[in-house]
Amino acid sequence: MILKGSQRGGGKQLAAHLLKTKENEHVEVHELRGFSSDDLDSALHEVYAVSRGTRAKQFLFSLSLNPPEQEHVPVEAFEAAIEAVEQKMGLQGQPRAIVFHEKDGRRHAHVVWSRIDTDKMKAINLPHYKLKLRDVSRQLYLEHGWQIPRGLLNSKERDPRNYTREEWEQAKRAKQDPKMLKSLFQECWASSDSPKAFAQALEARGYTLARGDRRSHVAVDFRGEVYAIAKWVGVKTRDVRACLGSGDDLPSIEKAKSHIASRMNAMLRCHIAEAELAQQKRMAMLALQREQIVERQRKERADLQAAHAKRAEREKAERASRLNKGFRGLWDRLTGRYGKQAAENEREHKLSAQRDRREKNTMIERQLDERQSLHILVRSTRAAHARDMEQLNRDVAEYMRMGKSERLELREKFRDASAQRSGPSKDRGMDRGSNLS
Repeated sequence: MILKGSQRGGGKQLAAHLLKTKENEHVEVHELRGFSSDDLDSALHEVYAVSRGTRAKQFLFSLSLNPPEQEHVPVEAFEAAIEAVEQKMGLQGQPRAIVFHEKDGRRHAHVVWSRIDTDKMKAINLPHYKLKLRDVSRQLYLEHGWQIPRGLLNSKERDPRNYTREEWEQAKRAKQDPKMLKSLFQECWASSDSPKAFAQALEARGYTLARGDRRSHVAVDFRGEVYAIAKWVGVKTRDVRACLGSGDDLPSIEKAKSHIASRMNAMLRCHIAEAELAQQKRMAMLALQREQIVERQRKERADLQAAHAKRAEREKAERASRLNKGFRGLWDRLTGRYGKQAAENEREHKLSAQRDRREKNTMIERQLDERQSLHILVRSTRAAHARDMEQLNRDVAEYMRMGKSERLELREKFRDASAQRSGPSKDRGMDRGSNLS
């Protein structure tokens, strides 16, 4: 599984993030070890309070564990991986919290350790922790027989389309798929041998090359969203300048936005809004289905937990009834019968706990499979919309390059597409790509 860790402070913000149910379908605090508190927020605040007696600002070590997408990983495998990381990092016995998240039909885990050694009252040093996590991650792939990602074997072979959270947020604002955006900019960069060729390649896809702040190069789309070339291509800023020049001859961001706005007429804006509204309706319908499934599954889990608690109380009473009290109990202690029965009770208790965990894991796996089919549909819908938006970008670029007579012809094409969408077959009309290609 992929392991990503970081030293950090901000326990309150981290607890809020880990307990967030808006983005996650299910959230479970699996373990709180070494804390006086029985809730995550108070537990991390304990670590902060202890850290005040030291100079440590990053008093926590946070780790995420992400198994391969297609794998159902049991709780025991997560726990074994966490123990392996703990040993490798030298965090044995430190207070820790384990939280399970289920999102997009997948299950992953988060662990937070306290870095504060209370005996020495200083933070535990974690040198080269990224390399150590990479070693543990490779070992986990080998132990479970999973296919190792090429980027884990060789960092130079990482997927160039991988994006940061900041890039994901920007793509979300622009209603675009971040991987497709990265691919678009990287294709333009790879296929261009001059600044002019790069500008033309971007223009053909609906983006205007412009001069950003601090002499950086940016691209502006028809919404006015600004993309840093170096970031989205995946190269250093100095390499962009070496290839594209100083950029003094390029329009500023404001001029590029003004130029785009002047060429975007009301009909074209309406058509773009219509395409985005159709996607919003599709995603809203899928979001409603997801919410209904998640609510039902949460009730199933609550019912199972209540049933387990009820059965545990009954079994506890049954085991307690096997231990005699009073004079008989004293006699059992003297003869050793009491100790044998207590040991048998303890064995049965452990077996019952294992049974309950298996039942819970079986339910979780079934629920994951149920949600997975919905998330496959969500991903395919997003991918189709991303392709549509990429084509729409090209259509906008083509429209803005055309002469007046050619634009009139394209307007008729847009009107025909709109008429088809508003016709009797609304389901077919939802597929905008076939109307605009």
